[in-house]
Amino acid sequence: MIDRLGKRPDLSVIRDDVRSIEAYPVPSAVGFVKLDAMENPFALPEGLMQQLGERLARQPLNRYPISDPRGFKERLGKAVGLPAGMQLMLGNGSDELIHLVIQACAKPGAAVLAPAPSFVMYELSARFDGCRYVGVPLNADFTLDRERMQAAVRQHAPAIVFIAYPNNPTGNLFDRSAIEAVLESAPGIVVVDEAYLPFAQDTWMPQLKRWPNLLVLRTLSKLGLAGIRLGYLAGDPEWITQFDKLRPPYNVNVLTLATADLMLENLSILDAQAATLRTERSRVMAALQATAGVTAFPSAANFILFRVAAADRVFAGLKERGILIKNVSATDPLLAGCLRVTVGTTAENEAFIKALRAALEALR
Repeated sequence: MIDRLGKRPDLSVIRDDVRSIEAYPVPSAVGFVKLDAMENPFALPEGLMQQLGERLARQPLNRYPISDPRGFKERLGKAVGLPAGMQLMLGNGSDELIHLVIQACAKPGAAVLAPAPSFVMYELSARFDGCRYVGVPLNADFTLDRERMQAAVRQHAPAIVFIAYPNNPTGNLFDRSAIEAVLESAPGIVVVDEAYLPFAQDTWMPQLKRWPNLLVLRTLSKLGLAGIRLGYLAGDPEWITQFDKLRPPYNVNVLTLATADLMLENLSILDAQAATLRTERSRVMAALQATAGVTAFPSAANFILFRVAAADRVFAGLKERGILIKNVSATDPLLAGCLRVTVGTTAENEAFIKALRAALEALR
């Protein structure tokens, strides 16, 4: 018997690219006003929480969830305006669906393409699934560079193009004609990621029947249900059938399905919360624009990207004052000096603006 006591694990069996990176960072928000993760800050009304508790208590936790909850998907499709003849696929958040779409297309040498900067999971999932990732730089004002995108599509012939609409972390909606140009030239799938639809109120869902290579990706996280981790992918049944072969059979749990089903009956509550956040977004934008030393960029999401001098020190100054936002200044050259703040409640937003101005003043 070989004595292995005190020896370290041999990590050489782990892929080199996995060992070379850090896990996706999720900082602790304990003790902070949490404005870093694009969450809805509002709780559900007391009466609805009671209904939810009663419904969840009735779920058969000793049984696996329904692998293909067709009744729920029909109700969801009706609620979200799914065109006739199209289908939905459910995922454990949109992250899982991004991975499954890439995995299904991950032939040797396959490329995944997206504007840059954009949602980090496009690149991470592409690399983890063995695909080449191509990031196409945006213009300096964060608009989509149509000519550069089309040139990259011609050069790399990507299996998948991801376009966040609106984009994260920049917050802006790309020009629709530029996206149509990509749809026309792309040899593979174009996934339009509408994670922030409740705040943008602009969708590609009705275009699914026009563009056979279009898929629409959404999540319930930004609407106010981040904790249940439910995303959905909409598209032609022929696409969904192929992706569904890779979906774990029980990827959406019974508590998530029960919660989402109840919320379909109460979407007006979440819609009203989104409307409040759109109003608050305008207030925060106006306050940022009125703050010396701050350049705020237009947003159709529930967050705002802004640029300051000494971004790292301003970020640290906000944390010292109990405000946690996102420092994206080192993630892409176009984002130099940029911080991203989630739109919160009126009180949270006022606390952020007060802390930001104090942090900036301290640097003068």
